[in-house]
Amino acid sequence: MNPPTTVRAIIDLHRPLTLTALLGLALLLVSVTGLVVDDRIINGDPAWLKPTKFAISAIVYNLTLAWLLSLVTRRRRTAWWLGTVVAVMLTGELVAITLQVVRGRVSHFNNATFFDTAVYGLMAVMIMTVWLVTLAIGVLLLVQRLGERSITVAIRAGTAIALAGMAVAFLMTMPTAEQMVTLREGDASDVIGAHTVGLPDGGPGLPLVGWSTVAGDLRVAHFVGLHGLQVIILFALLLTVLAGRYPRLTSDALRTRLVLVVSGSYAGLVVLLTWQALRGQSVVRPDGLTLAVAGALAVATVLGVRWALRLREREREHV
Repeated sequence: MNPPTTVRAIIDLHRPLTLTALLGLALLLVSVTGLVVDDRIINGDPAWLKPTKFAISAIVYNLTLAWLLSLVTRRRRTAWWLGTVVAVMLTGELVAITLQVVRGRVSHFNNATFFDTAVYGLMAVMIMTVWLVTLAIGVLLLVQRLGERSITVAIRAGTAIALAGMAVAFLMTMPTAEQMVTLREGDASDVIGAHTVGLPDGGPGLPLVGWSTVAGDLRVAHFVGLHGLQVIILFALLLTVLAGRYPRLTSDALRTRLVLVVSGSYAGLVVLLTWQALRGQSVVRPDGLTLAVAGALAVATVLGVRWALRLREREREHV
C-alpha cells in the first residue's frame, strides 16, 4: 500500500498517466518561463498563469490516479484502459490550453470565433469524459480490497469528493444573467459561462491562483474539491505513520472513524465554498452567515473527532 519512491517505479505504475504527468512537468517549466519573459495579459491574468495551474493540477491528479490504479486487483485491464482514456483527454486539454495562450486567446468560455468555439467545445468534451471515467474508476474501486479499511475508506471518500469538486466546473459553463439577456435578444455572445459570480471575469484576484477578491469564484470550490482526493488519502497515510508513535492510532477502526469524520468535514467545506461563490461572495470576504456556517462546520468536526476517540476508549474498556 505504500506509494512508490523511485522514478522508475512511479513511471511503471501506469505509463500513459505518468507520461502525461511528465508532459505536464514540461509544460510547467515552459509556463513558469513564460510568466517571467512574457508580459501579455489575457482576461486580466498573466498569459501563462492558466497553463501553469493546469500543469500542476494534471501532474498531481495523474500521479495520484496512477497509484490508485496500481492497487486494483480485479479487472486490471479495464482499469488500465480507463486510466489511458484519462491520460489522452488530459493531454488534449493541456495542448488546447497552451495553443490558446500562444494565440493570445482565452481558452475557456470563448465563443468569439468558430475556431475558438470549436477548441472550447472540444475541451468541454474531454473534461466531461475525464469526469465520467473517474466515476467509473470510483465504482471499480468500490469492489476492490485495498488493504487496511482506513486507507480503503479514504480512497473511496476522496474519489467521491474529487468527483463533486470536478462537477462544480459544470456550473461555470452556464451563461451568466447578462449573457442570457444577450442570447434571448438573439445576439451572439463572445463569452458563454464564467468563473466568477456577480461580476465579469478578469477583475482583481488573489496572487498565483487568480481567485476573485471582489466577487464569488467557483474555482475555489472546484480546486478544493478536486484535490480532496489527495488530502484525504494523505490524511489516512499520516494516521498510519503516526500509529508508530501514538499507540491509540494502532487501531484501524479508530483511524477509519477519523477518516470518515475528516471526509465529511471536507465535503462540507466544498459545499460551503460552492454556496458562498453562488451568492456572489468572495472567498476572502465572507459575511456573518458564511462565518457562522463555517464555525458550525468546525464545531461539528471537533465533536466528530471526540466521538471517534471516545468510542475507542469504550472499546478498550470492554476488552
